[in-house]
Amino acid sequence: MRIEDRLLVRRFNAGDAQALRRIYEKYRPDLLSVARALLKDPSAAEDVLHDVVVSFASQAGRFALKGSLKGYLAICVANRARNVNRRSGPRGPAGEVQRHRPQRGNACQAASDAERCQIVTSAMEQLSDAQREVVALHVLGAMRFREIAQQKGESINTIQSRYRYGLKKLRSLLNGQVDL
Repeated sequence: MRIEDRLLVRRFNAGDAQALRRIYEKYRPDLLSVARALLKDPSAAEDVLHDVVVSFASQAGRFALKGSLKGYLAICVANRARNVNRRSGPRGPAGEVQRHRPQRGNACQAASDAERCQIVTSAMEQLSDAQREVVALHVLGAMRFREIAQQKGESINTIQSRYRYGLKKLRSLLNGQVDL
């Protein structure tokens, strides 16, 4: 676990609201990317993140971290997204897979980026939920396979296989349209 995260958790458990704010600001972009990639409704990503942060905040004073703080929060987001998807029925369009939208003045480049994002989003939709989750946590959440395995209580071989098969399927689906 990172030293900064240990200190933040210690301050958070001591009731320091600034520590919770720092945790939120530090991990918000990656956690939103994971939520958007896993949710049927991309507009629900903020709600999922908010719910996870509120739930996390309620643990102040008694939160015991055993692994990576980012990994713990990313798994919480993935679990919450899975629950939201179950309640909302059959899968519709996927959330945005793109981590950050580049701010460019060139309209042609922006259109190309949006098209590329849509192509990848459609391909991600065709992965199994388990593969999509591992790909999102590893690529967008920047989690290591070992962290994902520990947080999910599964073997690292299972996680790596899901990732490998997910990428293989994405490559097949994209067929050279986008570089992975």
